[in-house]
Amino acid sequence: MTKQATFTAGRNIAMKVPPHVYEATVQFYRDVLSLKEITKHAPSVGFDFGSNNLWIDRVPGISHAEIWFEVVTNDIAAASEHLKAAGVVRCDEIEPLPQGFQAFWISSPASIIHLVCKDTESWA
Repeated sequence: MTKQATFTAGRNIAMKVPPHVYEATVQFYRDVLSLKEITKHAPSVGFDFGSNNLWIDRVPGISHAEIWFEVVTNDIAAASEHLKAAGVVRCDEIEPLPQGFQAFWISSPASIIHLVCKDTESWA
């Protein structure tokens, strides 16, 4: 019997920003809003954002900021099959993932990128 995948919101939100606004964006969250900076994954820059982590990523070649979300699942293979059956677009080429990391990328109908990862693999 195939295990059914469950999905929950992950703790991580990534803001992908063009290089020309990266420093100002980091300064806004750190100095203007005074959010607590997450330093344990340097050189990545993140902030405590309520019950979430907000990661600010410099991305060359984009013209405006994008927001990406994390969704966690209990079963990565079942999640992949469920999403495929629902016609969800998988876009693993969007950004490389670490070797052995149990995750993949999808796009919502509104073109919002989501990292779907095993609940034990979440970036924390």
